[in-house]
Formats: sequence, structure tokens, C-alpha cells
Amino acid sequence: MLPVQTSKLAAAFTDAVRSLAPADAAVPAIAFERPKVAAHGDLACNVAMQMARALKSNPRELAQKIVDAVRADARAAELVAGMEIAGPGFINLRLTPAAKAETLRAALQQGDSFGAQEQGSRGRVLVEFVSANPTGPLHVGHGRQAALGDALANLLSWQGYGVHREFYYNDAGVQIQNLAVSVQARARGLKPGDANWPEAAYNGDYIADIAADYMAGKTVRASDGEPVTGTGDIEDLEAIRRFAVTYLRNEQDIDLQAFGVRFDRYYLESSLYTEGRVQAAVDALVARGKTYEHEGALWLRTTDDGDDKDRVMRKSDGTYTYFVPDVAYHTTKWERGFAKVINVQGSDHHGTIARVRAGLQGLEIGIPIGYPDYVLHKMVTVMKNGEEVKISKRAGSYVTVRDLIEWSNGGDETIRACVEGNVADWPAHFQRGRDAVRFFLLSRKADTEFVFDVDLALKQNDENPVYYVQYAHARICSIFESWGGEGWQQRLAGLAGADLEPVTGADASPQALALVQRLAEFPDMLAEAAAELAPHAVAFYLRDLAGDFHAFYNTDRVLVDDEAVKLARLALLAATRQVLRNGLAVIGVSAPQRM
Repeated sequence: MLPVQTSKLAAAFTDAVRSLAPADAAVPAIAFERPKVAAHGDLACNVAMQMARALKSNPRELAQKIVDAVRADARAAELVAGMEIAGPGFINLRLTPAAKAETLRAALQQGDSFGAQEQGSRGRVLVEFVSANPTGPLHVGHGRQAALGDALANLLSWQGYGVHREFYYNDAGVQIQNLAVSVQARARGLKPGDANWPEAAYNGDYIADIAADYMAGKTVRASDGEPVTGTGDIEDLEAIRRFAVTYLRNEQDIDLQAFGVRFDRYYLESSLYTEGRVQAAVDALVARGKTYEHEGALWLRTTDDGDDKDRVMRKSDGTYTYFVPDVAYHTTKWERGFAKVINVQGSDHHGTIARVRAGLQGLEIGIPIGYPDYVLHKMVTVMKNGEEVKISKRAGSYVTVRDLIEWSNGGDETIRACVEGNVADWPAHFQRGRDAVRFFLLSRKADTEFVFDVDLALKQNDENPVYYVQYAHARICSIFESWGGEGWQQRLAGLAGADLEPVTGADASPQALALVQRLAEFPDMLAEAAAELAPHAVAFYLRDLAGDFHAFYNTDRVLVDDEAVKLARLALLAATRQVLRNGLAVIGVSAPQRM
């Protein structure tokens, strides 16, 4: 149902329950769900079962009293055609044809904004995601972060938030030093396995590429930085470090462009040190009595905020542990006015959550408990040709995002070849691969492990979930082309005025009614997915919607002789096409007209 319809119906149920309960009784938020069996109705509500114990009533008897009260409410009368009590106390509702038709008309009239809330009406939110160290190519875990973070940012924007996308670069510390030493060793002609190869060095072929370009005096540039030219000086480790970091940031920029992901800001960890923010955060925690010295190290009292033990902030050698700059970084988020912050990270970051939050609370600057929010994802296993792929020649120890996009694109063209060949609009060459990778990485909950099957991503049939959804959209476009010729898109607006009784009334087929009901769920689905930080719900919904469409297509001919029936069914398809387009847009996947 549309949000306004849902809110009216929920208000009617809330008032009904309150009329039956003591004045001080707490009434739960009214929720409606789709019955598992379509014949049971359009919506179901379990509030009677929730309230039965508190009101010392039999659930079915209480349900009947609620039904009687709702029937007397004018707000519900225009939406509900009938209510029945089922099982232990479920209230099943059947919506009026007018209520069902309203959803279709709204989709047709609102178009690309159907399901969206007024932009900026919910305040601002910062979504941090990917945040890869600039020490190597983006791996499939970063790809899952990119898909999750970008879809979540889109979803929150659709729900009215002003969204700021941020990438945090860990461009300081031991790993960056190891990167510089690795490139220096390659520049000297060493390779992995040689006697003098550094123990902590990175072994991927990309290190040799960086060294070769550094020695050749090439110029590289990251998206938000100044160009850096290789000096060819093997002894200048700082020059090597600067060139290597910029080189890899540029490589990551290319991968993100191919993946269709953008950021509003790239925040450098190194800036937290140069601007004195890390030291300021430490000084503030010390001044507020949140720390203590022990065995030459500085400890933070994280147990005061629920951690299982206190944590070291500054080691005995004077260096800070990795969560300390995170505290300083999140302080900048708060100071920049972001009261709502969401971090999308791998599940290996779980242990840092309590430490970062404890540090932020210890600063006593008004940051609320539980700030920031986290979406943690598990690892991705890649299968190709029926076997698990564990390493990439380019990366040396893992499969890269670039690998996935290229493998899923169905051709031999590589991203590097297109970039170096200055191919115009080269990201468009990888639309198919981008769509497959995005949809697949969103097709499971973030906290579950996922197997990415490259062979399945290449299939052009119903087994491939992204093909299944996109084909539903393309098939609808084909029907419209048969109906209206090349100018069919200009004729769609007229369908908003069609009589929708043939697809919403008593004579409508079960398949048509199921499709109408699924469309009605779209706005509420988006709202719930945003509230739960669960962009995978959009991918789930799109698969169900495509299934409902295909079922309708197989039972109800659209281009029939009866003009009224034809126009009603075309209107239903127009609304379905619009919702498919909008849902795919939320998760960053294209909606092709032909396949």
C-alpha cells in the first residue's frame, strides 16, 4: 500500500485497540504483512495476538472486537472491503478495488519518484563504505561493501535523507611503509621468493607494475589529489611511497568507476595526524580521566562502556593502535553535523565497534550512545568453471572486483585495455558485468556468507536472478512496442486514466491481483529496508515482483480485443515496469528495454 493508505489503516487499528484497552496500556506499532496464502486476503495483522495477554482476552475474541471497531471507522471504510479472523487471532483484510487502483495510478503518475520521499526531509546521513587501504587492488570483499554501501545510500536518499558518501583511506601506518618497501624491492630487480625479498612485502604482480612506472617517470593522479610523477630514484623511499599510494588510489578509482560507485569525499587518515586531530582526541580522553598508564602503554577504559576489557591506545613504543585514529575520524563526522552515520565494513571489524564507541563517549561532546551505526558483511567465495577461485594473478592472493566485473561481462575486453585505449564512455562496455556483480552481491543478507558463481552470472535464462528481473522489464517494453510502436513511451501517460476494474475487481485473475498487491508493497518495502539498513530486501522484492509478472504474463493475454480489458492490463504492466525501474535504480542496476 501507499504510505498514506498504510498510515490511515494503521491509525484506524491503533484507535480501535486503544478503545478496548486501559488508558495506561501500551499499544504496539501496527504492522501489516502479506498472507502466505493469497486466498486469505491482501493484508494480515496480528495485533490481537500481541495484545491478548495484556488485555486478559482470548485472541480471537479480541480480534473480533478490533474488527468491529475498525469497520466503524470511516478511514478504513474506503480502503477495506472485508476482514476475517483466521487461526489463533490473525486479522486478514481484503482491500477495495479503489485502494488497489490507487497504487497503480500513483505509480503511473509519479513515475521515477514513485516510492520516494521528499529529498532532504529526513535530515543528513553519512555513509562510509569501501574504505580500502591503498596498498592493493579492491578485492571481492570491497566489492560487496561497494554494492551494499551504494545501494544503502541510494535507499536512504529515496527515503528523504540528504546522503553524503565517504571513502576513508588508511594511508598511514605500517602497511603503507610495507607498500613502499615492496615497490622499492621490485625496482631493484627483486621478486617474491628471492633471498633478499622483504618478509612483509606485497607479492602481487601490481607491485612490479608500480615499480616499472615509477622508474619510467610516469605521472599518476587520484581523483581528488595532485598528480605525482615517478622520480626513478630507488633510494628515495618517501617518493616511492607517495607515487605508490597515488598509483593504487587511481587504480581503485578506475574500478569504482567501472562499478558505477561515486563518493562525495575521500578522507585521508594521514590528515588526522597532520592536522593534530589524533593527538587532540587522545589529550581530551586523558583530560577527562578515561585513560590510565600501565606497563608503559596508555589504556582506554572501554569496560566503562560495555567492552569485555580495556584497550591499549598508545603502545609502549609510542605508536597508536588502529582504533585511535578511528575515534578522531568519527569526531570529525560529528563536528561536520552528521548526527546519523553508517559504516559498511567487513565482519572482521566487529571488535572495533565497542572501542570506537567507547572513545567517542569518553570525549563527552554530546555524541549519542550507539554512534555510529554499522552494517557488517561476511566474506564472498568465488566459483568459476565449477571450482573455487582463491587467487588473482594480478593481486597475488585474492580475487579482485575488476576480475568479477570482467568475468561477468561475457566478453574478452578488459577494463585496463579500455582505459589505456581511451575508449569513449568505457564504463558502458561493462554494464552487463556491473549489473551482475551488483545484483549478486546484494542477493543475500550482509551478515551471511555468499558464493558468487561466475558461470551463473553469465547465463541468459531464468536461473540467473539479475537476468530474470531485467528480462521482466524488457518483456514489458516489448509488449508496449507491439501496442504503441516506436512512440509507445509517449502513450503511457494516458493509461493513468484507464478503468482499472478488470485488474483490481472481483473478475480479475488471481495472478493480476497478486501482481497489484506486490506493487502496493513497494513504498512500504523501501521504508522498512531503509529503517533496517537492509538493501538486500530490494533485491529480494524485485525477484518476487518479476515472478509475479511472469505468472501474470503466462495467464492473462494483454493485447486482447476488449479495449477496456486491454487498457487495464496495459496500465498494470506500465506500473510494473515503473516499479521494476525504480527498484533497480535503488540498487544501481540498469533496466534494459531489450535483451
